Amino acid sequence: MDRSAADITDVETRSFGHVLRDGLARLNAAHAARCLVAVAALLLVLVTLDPFPDLRNPDLVTVVGGRMALTYISFGLLAAVAVLLAAATDAPSLRTLVTPLHLCLVGWLLINIAFSENRGVSLQRFVLAASVTSLAVLLPLLPPTQRSFNLCVGVAALVLLALCYLGVFLAPQYSIHTALDITEPQLAGDWRGSFAHKNIASPVMTILVYVGIYLSAVGSFVMGPAVAALAGIFLIFTGGKTSSVLCLAIYALASLVYVTPGLWLKRIICFVPLILMNLLTVGSVLSPALGAMTRLLPLDPTFTGRSAIWEFALAAVAEKPIIGHGYAAFWDDVTARQTAQGAEWATTAAHSHNSYLDLAVTIGLPGLMLVILAFVVAPLGNFQTAQAHSRSGALAKLFLTVWLFGLYYGATETFLLERQNPIWFMFALAVAGLHFLARFQCVEQIEPKR
Repeated sequence: MDRSAADITDVETRSFGHVLRDGLARLNAAHAARCLVAVAALLLVLVTLDPFPDLRNPDLVTVVGGRMALTYISFGLLAAVAVLLAAATDAPSLRTLVTPLHLCLVGWLLINIAFSENRGVSLQRFVLAASVTSLAVLLPLLPPTQRSFNLCVGVAALVLLALCYLGVFLAPQYSIHTALDITEPQLAGDWRGSFAHKNIASPVMTILVYVGIYLSAVGSFVMGPAVAALAGIFLIFTGGKTSSVLCLAIYALASLVYVTPGLWLKRIICFVPLILMNLLTVGSVLSPALGAMTRLLPLDPTFTGRSAIWEFALAAVAEKPIIGHGYAAFWDDVTARQTAQGAEWATTAAHSHNSYLDLAVTIGLPGLMLVILAFVVAPLGNFQTAQAHSRSGALAKLFLTVWLFGLYYGATETFLLERQNPIWFMFALAVAGLHFLARFQCVEQIEPKR
């Protein structure tokens, strides 16, 4: 029996509707998978597989070391999934990462590992660093839209904050430093949340304050203020003086850079204070004149006697200025090394308390220069390009602020290229975000194809 034109049209309409719904369902499933990987990466770095460590346990170092295999596997698998997802839809973005500078940096790291004082340790830790850094670099590409990126970051931030506050109120012995801690009992009373130390919790909370401000700026009037307020309060109770001072200072500096038109003027605003900060800290042990100047300041630029550590690290740089001592392989066992009389305690340090000096020790001065070019100089140029093309101003400012905070925080602590360090992860994410914004426009929302 012949069907009428209306019947045929109705069937075709229903068929098209089924096809469209099926297509959208597949699309939503793919998008959900990408967002799930993004949130998992953030939580794996921020919460870790071993949250709330008991610092009263003398076997803590051994216990953590025994669980590192699971950390390597988790980051490796998650990074592989992220690469596959990004390669499927963002191949042009990935190709922009293959630059002469990036290739030179990776090549130098491989050369450094080959000549490391402990080749096995350097190679092993480089594998983890590569997985973590890959996740950080790919994370801006995983959520399909800027809105979904905002949701992923906001959800991960709230989960972390909820865990930290629950720890403080329900299990304070695992989330607040106590006088019974095996190391640094003098930190008793400082909040650390799910982290192993307040010096990790405080910079993370600072970055979450910036995330909360950004979410508020893009219209998330519940999630944004909640993240900013909760992170800000937690930051105060960590007792982290450096992060607390830098938090508002860096945001003000980023706001000034944001409204400054020229690239060279931006460079002066960003880098002159950073250079002065390093001169007044590490530079004070190199130059008697700078040392005399720092002693006239109303604050202690050596941050409670770190000058002995800097002298020790500078001596190590002088031993191997070109090739370095090996990526992540110097500070494991330095107790047998000689140091100045009265400063023997410096050999017990875990790092040099300065990211730039630490890189000079481990990967040599050429490696340090390549890192500076890739992670200090290039991001500001990328921000200038993104701003010139009016690409996602609020998001670009977030990445700029996190990047600037990392630069200045690195003058007092070591985190650059440091494996699964959450500060390195967020810093690398910000650098990658600026890289992509300089070349591509963010997708606000995905329109269904008709």
